[in-house]
Amino acid sequence: METIFIPSGNCCVNLKGYTLIMPVVSVGNVGQLTVDLIISTLTLPRVGYIHSDCLLPVVGNNPYATTSENSAEICICSEVYASTDRKLAVLQIRSPIIQGKHRLFRQQLLSWIKESEFSKVVTLSSSYAYQRVDQQLIGTPLRYLATPALQTIVGDKFHTLKWKELERVAAFPGINEVEQEISIPGGGITKSFYSDRVIKTPWHRHNGRSRVLGDYCLAVASHQLSSNSADLTVR
Repeated sequence: METIFIPSGNCCVNLKGYTLIMPVVSVGNVGQLTVDLIISTLTLPRVGYIHSDCLLPVVGNNPYATTSENSAEICICSEVYASTDRKLAVLQIRSPIIQGKHRLFRQQLLSWIKESEFSKVVTLSSSYAYQRVDQQLIGTPLRYLATPALQTIVGDKFHTLKWKELERVAAFPGINEVEQEISIPGGGITKSFYSDRVIKTPWHRHNGRSRVLGDYCLAVASHQLSSNSADLTVR
């Protein structure tokens, strides 16, 4: 598949071994707002952008401008920022996926992740609060969903932080309560993107051993009341 990452200027970008943080366009734009905070707080420089016809074209002023000089810079629908010291790459997606191109965009992202050889992928998403199950009505609205490989590496850390794993729900409520599935209503491509990395992605060699490409990934979801919610609570 054709490379979708275009470096900024003439710089040579090597993201091998980096941790990638990226949002999914979902209810309340929680993932995108969180990524904005990360880029702004860490003052991450832009190292390139994602060129894809799967996203609606967007152009605007530099959202992270700090001086009159860089305020004249423009931003587009999908850009990549990175920190060499932190081995951290952050993908910001500012526009929705064009109808009918969700699958193609997931494939493009997975191809880029494979090509870049990221060590971990953290996906930030959100979900409708009114479609919660009983277990989700009390306590923190935050949930995580980790691939099996990542669970074996940092599973104890999740327990120490007292993070709650996303509960599975009945696939056929009222008919069959035994069969359960992952449900992230309002979460955009979160569920399918997670499934692509866990189930469908081919095997390849990495650091002397075989693993599933992108299997070291984590999805963090926050329940939002509606798509018009403007409140973002960080806990």
